[in-house]
Amino acid sequence: MSEARLDAAYAQCDSELREHDRDRWLACLFAPADKRRYLHAIYAFSFEIARARDLVSEPRLGEIRLQWWRDVIAGEARGDVGGHPAALALLDTMGRFSLPRPAFLALIDARAFDLYNDPMPSLNDLEGYCGETSSALIRLASLILGGNEEPGGADAAGHAGVAYALTGLLRALPWHAARGQAYLPADLLARHGASPAELAAGRLTPGLAAAIADMRAIARRHVVAALKSAPLMTESARPALMPLGLVEPYLRLMERGGFDPFRDPVELPQWRRQWALWRFARRL
Repeated sequence: MSEARLDAAYAQCDSELREHDRDRWLACLFAPADKRRYLHAIYAFSFEIARARDLVSEPRLGEIRLQWWRDVIAGEARGDVGGHPAALALLDTMGRFSLPRPAFLALIDARAFDLYNDPMPSLNDLEGYCGETSSALIRLASLILGGNEEPGGADAAGHAGVAYALTGLLRALPWHAARGQAYLPADLLARHGASPAELAAGRLTPGLAAAIADMRAIARRHVVAALKSAPLMTESARPALMPLGLVEPYLRLMERGGFDPFRDPVELPQWRRQWALWRFARRL
């Protein structure tokens, strides 16, 4: 594989992240420049898997797309994998840093849930989903940043990923609800007398508001646990935790008086995100 072709693949990952996952792209700026392209590769892979539902007309076709990625990871994909920039960059990154294939396969398997409208059964299931998708990426990023050294901080990666994913799901709640998806766990909704049907209706009832408040509190507990464990991660690997720096600002937006997730978008201007990340970097 020519270096020019690899460089083009990594550049495409950079461009894709910059456009579609700006938060992670901004977080990558706090990593050493010579490692950023590899972080872009794993995050671009994650984006490709996450958007599988958006690219197909039915779940069966989404399953086919996910299977193609499983085959890519396993080295069994048919056709020219090199023609897919994210796949090419990912395979190069995996080889350079000896990244564990099972982590990528588990992420793909977890994302199969996104193809359907099944309710999330329980909080335990939701945290597992977040762990296999978001936490796994932070752990993989720490392996890249740690180089040949074991980065440690697996607990920090786990909690940081869950906090980041829960916050992202809360931000995307109206979008998911509009297309019939319910990531708020059924047991948490039931505890407050709410239901997935209320989500689908796009109406903020007292029970639903209480369930959402519980989710914010759970995200915050994971933030605290991640920061407590962060010192156990090597200094060189800690930039992997940078996405965590945006959790608190987004949660504060969702706690404004009169906030309605179905009416009020949870967005921060880029300068505020950069400022939040800069401040967070000084704490790591």
